[in-house]
Amino acid sequence: MEEREISQAVIRRLPRYYRYLGELLEHGVERISSNDLSKRMKVTASQIRQDLNNFGGFGQQGYGYNVKYLYTEIGKILGLDNQHNMVIIGAGNLGQALANYAAFEKRGFVLKGLFDVNPRLVGITIRGVEIRMMDELSDFIQKNDIEIGVLAIPKTRAIDVANVLVDNGVRAIWNFAHTDLNLPDNIIVENVHLSESLMRLSYNITRYNMEHTDNS
Repeated sequence: MEEREISQAVIRRLPRYYRYLGELLEHGVERISSNDLSKRMKVTASQIRQDLNNFGGFGQQGYGYNVKYLYTEIGKILGLDNQHNMVIIGAGNLGQALANYAAFEKRGFVLKGLFDVNPRLVGITIRGVEIRMMDELSDFIQKNDIEIGVLAIPKTRAIDVANVLVDNGVRAIWNFAHTDLNLPDNIIVENVHLSESLMRLSYNITRYNMEHTDNS
């Protein structure tokens, strides 16, 4: 069967479905209709059905969705049933915060190494992972089957480090550096610009305040 092209908008919604279904499982919910799920997620029921139909539907008319089954299947679609080995580059405040996030392992993301240029950090361990120096990076990637590189470093170093990761076989980069990376098309990049998120929040606060000032 020919695999259909799934839109990025649908892919962006899949983790939300996964999270809400996980919460339903924690509360002992066995099945749910698209209408009930839409009320929780603030997404229309038709949108939910359209999204899930891209992958086969999963629902039964008159029954709805089996929560555990749908949760498991979306996890498989997202690749969460596989192990993804990763390294974090940059062991400052952000890098250490990411390293301390234990939920990564629950989703199959296994932190294998932490790297930095600061010699004072050598040998410090975070949740059992030792901080190493950058001159060990290339050899470490090749010996530990590293699939994902996490950039938690200043933008001035991000492009050079990203190229080192790619040259040594890393296929995906989670980029927290405040710059866009110009990498080969076959490298998967997920940019996380924290300041842009704050700017969007600022815009919405400003708009809200203006609307309520005008109405007062």
